[in-house]
Amino acid sequence: MKNVLSLGAIALPLSGAVMTGWGALSAVAAPDHRVAQSAPARAVDQEVACDVLVVGGGISGVAATAEALKAGRTVCLTEITDWVGGQITAQGTSALDEKPTQRSRLYFPQGYTELRQAILAQNNNKNPGSCWVSLVCFMPKQGHDKLQAMLRNAEKEGKGKLHFFPNTVAKSLQVEGSQILSVRGIQHSPAAGAPPLNTYPLSRTIEDSYRETDSELFTKKIVRFTPPASGNWYVVEATETGELLALTDVPYQVGIDPRSHRNPSSPSETGNPYCPQALTYTFAMEATDTPQPASPPDFYEQYAKSYSFNDDRYAQTPELVFTYRRIASQDPNSGSRTVVPGDISMQNWSWGNDYGPGTAADNYLLTREQLRSAGQLDLGGWQGGYRVSALKGAEEQAIGFFHWFHSGTSDAKLPIKKPYPNLRYLQGFDAPMGTAHGLSKYPYLREARRLVGRYSYGYPDGFLIDEVAMSRKSFNEPYYRETLTPEAYRNLAAAIAGLRTIDVIRGNIEPETVETRARSHIYPDSVGIGHYNLDFHPCMAETPPEKPGNQELPGERQGAGESFPFQIPLRSMIPPKIDNLIVTGKSMAMSHISASAYRVHAIEWSMGAAAGTTAAFSLETGVMPFQLVENLPRANPKLEELQKRLNANGNPTAFPNTSILNTNWKDWK
Repeated sequence: MKNVLSLGAIALPLSGAVMTGWGALSAVAAPDHRVAQSAPARAVDQEVACDVLVVGGGISGVAATAEALKAGRTVCLTEITDWVGGQITAQGTSALDEKPTQRSRLYFPQGYTELRQAILAQNNNKNPGSCWVSLVCFMPKQGHDKLQAMLRNAEKEGKGKLHFFPNTVAKSLQVEGSQILSVRGIQHSPAAGAPPLNTYPLSRTIEDSYRETDSELFTKKIVRFTPPASGNWYVVEATETGELLALTDVPYQVGIDPRSHRNPSSPSETGNPYCPQALTYTFAMEATDTPQPASPPDFYEQYAKSYSFNDDRYAQTPELVFTYRRIASQDPNSGSRTVVPGDISMQNWSWGNDYGPGTAADNYLLTREQLRSAGQLDLGGWQGGYRVSALKGAEEQAIGFFHWFHSGTSDAKLPIKKPYPNLRYLQGFDAPMGTAHGLSKYPYLREARRLVGRYSYGYPDGFLIDEVAMSRKSFNEPYYRETLTPEAYRNLAAAIAGLRTIDVIRGNIEPETVETRARSHIYPDSVGIGHYNLDFHPCMAETPPEKPGNQELPGERQGAGESFPFQIPLRSMIPPKIDNLIVTGKSMAMSHISASAYRVHAIEWSMGAAAGTTAAFSLETGVMPFQLVENLPRANPKLEELQKRLNANGNPTAFPNTSILNTNWKDWK
């Protein structure tokens, strides 16, 4: 592992020129809404047929791929980076988020349990990092290696065939009627004489990755993905940002939903498409036995007044911040206040390397209107749908946070900040993040473009998983009576009344006297499970996010809190208009508030396993996913058959004792 003492120690060559350290990042200032100039389409270099194409190799994408392989299918899997696993690998958040009761019972999807237990087994069944945010904290590369092994085993078990395309993005889709006929991808590799992949931060290379022409950095290969001779296949949207939603222009939303009886904690009456949750570039740092030199990066002063430990106990004892997400521990018995030289910590800190652009001038996920304005929805114009300057800002925020942690003497919110100089920033291809610059290969994105599902009974505007479906919050609080209209408040009361819903509708019960339902909504089309808090890392109210004195968007944390154990409905994966597209991961049909709970590791696995199983099931039976749910709430024998298959394969569709009559969930923590 290469230990670098200062941020300017790495030279990044480009065509004979040398950009030193983070000056390479500073040198890239891409315009925000540049119209894509697309050269004539190149000839296809490789054509690959597959039963299932999974676009995106994060946790959901891997789970979908594994289940389809076990069903004997030929699967093509693309990934924008060279590591599979998304959150736990390329995004660096290798600390598994779990709820205590679910963890104690190991009531997870089988594949997720296999992954976590394999990581523990490699460390004598002890937490590799002795962290205190989780019972499983580990090196990101370890997650990648385990997932690759699991995919090989799935291929062998089911006699399927995997075609894996790392460093590959989707450029365009051929759609006819309700069917995706083909997907055009671009795979990049280092150009002759260029530095290795992962030398430069993502903001420096992302637009190049979506151009078909070769460049000084990359040689490109154009890959066309198609169905087999039968013409039948399924495409699974598993990207981190919902790219295929934008490319197919199915209904979707970004950011905050309008306040309604289904999402009553929304801070906006009309919605705010510019405010998804904050993104984070993670990094790793090593504890040393002596103080280490660290020079501030050129851009440090721009961000210096935005950092905070956010709590007096962390400011007084920064060891707690180090050990919170410690991913390698020299002493497995060390506690949360003990840091041993050689320990390695991954940083993912709210008022540190979180970056929360939330205005039309700086949002990182471009809206449909912004995409049109930028030319990204023109033929050949797709560039991933990002605002590159926001990615660059997040990268600078993260690297500045390390210097602040190491050398800073003032805190944006607290009266004390002590330097912590016995730290070394880790960068290099054999360092934890696997990059020359030391940041994660891809940012941790907590939110994506989110599907709006098809019309469904009770959902006239399109199906969504909403806040009231799973929040434990007491909606009898005065806040809700004061912010909702009388009609909306009565509808809210009906939505949370459980078995007393009809009484509320008939006026037999006054809305303010309704006791909140003591369980989550039970979906007849459930294909998976999850349990996590409604957890927010809000966008900032003003631009730029690092502006001194800037605050989180007011009201964004109103929906935060505990949830009941919940389900994943198949309707959240089925888009309007396109019949052979299945949506999984962060882009499923859910509100901004509910997405804050559905975004973590085990839940993403459950989503992906459901998507892969559904694709294989539909190919086998000839019943398309939308046909399984189009007549709900009436029973569908084929839907029940799919659910039985999921459960038989170790992918539960409900928690134990789930029933409309069971309201005793207080022991599920």
